[in-house]
Amino acid sequence: MRKKIVNPFDPEKNLCFGCGVNNPYGLRLSFEREKDELIASWDPQSYYQGYLNILHGGIAATILDEASAWYVHSIIGTAGVTTTLSVNYLRPVFLNKGIVTARARLVSKEDKMASFECGLYDGSGTLCVTADTQFFIYPEEVAKRKFSYPGKEHFTI
Repeated sequence: MRKKIVNPFDPEKNLCFGCGVNNPYGLRLSFEREKDELIASWDPQSYYQGYLNILHGGIAATILDEASAWYVHSIIGTAGVTTTLSVNYLRPVFLNKGIVTARARLVSKEDKMASFECGLYDGSGTLCVTADTQFFIYPEEVAKRKFSYPGKEHFTI
């Protein structure tokens, strides 16, 4: 069963390209949790294409990076920054196949580092892009002070 993740960041100040709800150029991603995975479903529009009817590779990478970041926020319970993003493009993500789905899963967590495996699936459920991400994670008190991190409890209903 999926559980909705709430975006607790101030919508007037949070213009994040990935998740900012008031960024007119952004992706406006939203997230859900299912067991040990963080999931984003997103309806790609034609202005996010590279080649005709194919999602731009940089946008695909952004979606997977953002899914990892939201795992850090909502499940680990702090803020972090990407240190490594290694993307593998297996096949094109065709825009006309509908809603794409990103999945991020924690592989390992040490004191200040977290590693993830991510996948981006097209509208037919075919795995098109994979990524391994690594995040430097801050202590929660530093995340609150420097990055306006609201606390893990604000990401759930």
